[in-house]
Amino acid sequence: MNELYSCQQSIEQCIATRTFSIAHLYKEEKTMDMHIHNCYEIYYSISGGKQFLIDNKLYTIEPGDLFIINQYESHKITQADKTTHERIVISIHPEYPQQLSLKETNLDACFSHRPDYFSHKISLAKEQQRRFLYYISKITGANGYGHDIYEQTAFMELLALLNGLAKTSHLPKLSEDCVYNHQVDDILSYINQNISFPITLAQLAGEFYLSESYICRIFKAATGTTINKYITARRISIAKSLLSEGFSVMDAYEKSGFTDYSNFFKSFTKAVGISPKKYAKCSIS
Repeated sequence: MNELYSCQQSIEQCIATRTFSIAHLYKEEKTMDMHIHNCYEIYYSISGGKQFLIDNKLYTIEPGDLFIINQYESHKITQADKTTHERIVISIHPEYPQQLSLKETNLDACFSHRPDYFSHKISLAKEQQRRFLYYISKITGANGYGHDIYEQTAFMELLALLNGLAKTSHLPKLSEDCVYNHQVDDILSYINQNISFPITLAQLAGEFYLSESYICRIFKAATGTTINKYITARRISIAKSLLSEGFSVMDAYEKSGFTDYSNFFKSFTKAVGISPKKYAKCSIS
């Protein structure tokens, strides 16, 4: 399998082949706001640096940290700067791990069957880092006769490793891994607890006895995005999940907290790439 050098190329190849692809990135691509992919993502940091906002959790990124993200989770790299940030990103079609799973080994578990204490972040020990990079090298170095078998078996071993680690990984304590202040933590919690209802900046300011300008400033400083963009991304994530579960477009629109259908339609289509109706049909088929 050829190693790619762009996240966008990796996502496109993953969707086209309905399997997986690997990108090894050395330089900073254009920083994206909160976004969602139609594929799973495994993000492995080699150089460390920056922060990762995934849904309502903000993680620090150290060398050897690995993040597991599914197709419903909005996410964004925050604290972007001009320093080199080397990382490996694996894009995986959601159906592929299910196809590879066996009776006693569910390779999809770390993406879709998560306990309450689940943490997107796994800090790999040195030996685990070597094993991870060994599988990546085996996959990207396979060529000639039987290359597809070597790629698939190495990928299965990699997923087995990550699922095993995810089962024993616990959510980091707030003081250890959440780098934003308690005010932003409380704001994120409030937004996610009330995401299906209308939320305004004035409402947040009143809830926390803070000025609107102050809330906007500390939220942007901690997360790298605005409150409105964050809320929209979270609602689209929820709508995607509802549509994939068989809910109607109108149900997804109402239950995800949107109050204007036109805004819901435009925001969903822009973020996902297809309309809610088409997404619902693709999820069911």
